[in-house]
Amino acid sequence: MPAEWETHERCLMAWPTRADLWGPYFEEAKREFAATTNAIVRFEPLTLIVNPGQADDARRLVSAAVNIVEIPIDDSWVRDSGPIGVVADDGRRAGVDFRFNSWGERFLPYGKDAASGEAILAELGIERIVSEMVLEGGSLTVDGEGTLITTEQCLLNPNRNPGLTREAIEAELKSRLGVEKIIWLRYGHFEDEHTDGHVDGVCTYVRPGVVVAQTCDDPANPNYRLMVENLEILRNETDAAGRRFEVIELPHLPYFDLDGEELMVSYVNFYVANGCVVVPIADHPLDEEALAIIASAFPDREVVGVPGRIISYGGGGPHCITQQVPVAGEAS
Repeated sequence: MPAEWETHERCLMAWPTRADLWGPYFEEAKREFAATTNAIVRFEPLTLIVNPGQADDARRLVSAAVNIVEIPIDDSWVRDSGPIGVVADDGRRAGVDFRFNSWGERFLPYGKDAASGEAILAELGIERIVSEMVLEGGSLTVDGEGTLITTEQCLLNPNRNPGLTREAIEAELKSRLGVEKIIWLRYGHFEDEHTDGHVDGVCTYVRPGVVVAQTCDDPANPNYRLMVENLEILRNETDAAGRRFEVIELPHLPYFDLDGEELMVSYVNFYVANGCVVVPIADHPLDEEALAIIASAFPDREVVGVPGRIISYGGGGPHCITQQVPVAGEAS
């Protein structure tokens, strides 16, 4: 599996579909998705998956440069339900289609999403590799050089693969994604009720040996203890190449009120596109400093902030609603 900063053929996204998830914010969710779509398509081709009959709804908000494809879907989190791109040593490309069970059957129905990986790969003309293990793309981050980081909270949750041991899960990840070493953090962020602690809300690779990690400065915040434990693991681990990690800490947790509900945008849930990094912003005083920290981690890319409040309400951020398609021949 190539690292996210390696060259993409395109980005995949899916149009908001589950109206009961978004409630009164459904139209605003579409506008935020469109803002992310329109930011990314400036830098790389983008294919937007819509339910049959919804192409016109999407087209009214997204750039004319966006390629819209009709494939039946239940929801809009293509990072988790879509295929994961891999490239063989000889340059051949494939998509690993893991089983999808809607984050432990949390949202029903999910049959269309579970079948969408096969349809997406057929649309793109990419070889399909099937895995019987339940896995979401947001639960992992890789360096493209043999190391994968995930969380125990998610991958060891019995609502995913109750019949698999930790060792069996590791073996499947190594076999399907070509990694050599797996580093297990303990937790996702405290507010992550939908995905059971996806790593892409708390830690992500920015280059080999270097990660951006969510930290917390307030001992009274429930995230404090969780992030301290994650940070301790990162400080004491080495990657597949034997390197100690350089950890870029991102301590900012921008809380905001949405009609009486306290929510938080995860700045770490950014998407690395060709030439840019798309970062959620919360219309919060912490936005500017968070963008500066991420910009320092990617000095050769433009950092683009996109509105993230309503997508956060739905349970994610720009990384959750995107999936990169690598170009053939990127692996060595």
